[in-house]
Amino acid sequence: MEIQHLRVFREVAQELSFTQAARNLYCAQSTVTGQIKSLEQALGAELFHRRGRLPIELTEAGARLQPRAEQILHAVESAVREVRTSTDGGRRTGVPAAVRARREPLSLAGAIPSPSRARD
Repeated sequence: MEIQHLRVFREVAQELSFTQAARNLYCAQSTVTGQIKSLEQALGAELFHRRGRLPIELTEAGARLQPRAEQILHAVESAVREVRTSTDGGRRTGVPAAVRARREPLSLAGAIPSPSRARD
């Protein structure tokens, strides 16, 4: 199960429409359908009653998953916000030095010996 599958599930469950969920998520309806099928397969349960042109509705399993998916997504989104806003001396914590080095301007002051020092 992937976080993206839960995001798609949340949107479909809210809209009760694969088409509208796809519009809201700026993706193709087939992408939404595929992700819901993957989630259903991972869980071993059907999450929506699909009845042709009639509106879809949550199955019992889908109704049970919905509040849990909301909790999980809220926790993930909260963690992301917390990490992004945590700072240490004006720098984000947890950013590897190699990544920071690519973001910082290159300073060569003192890195290259002066010609007089090179002869010593």
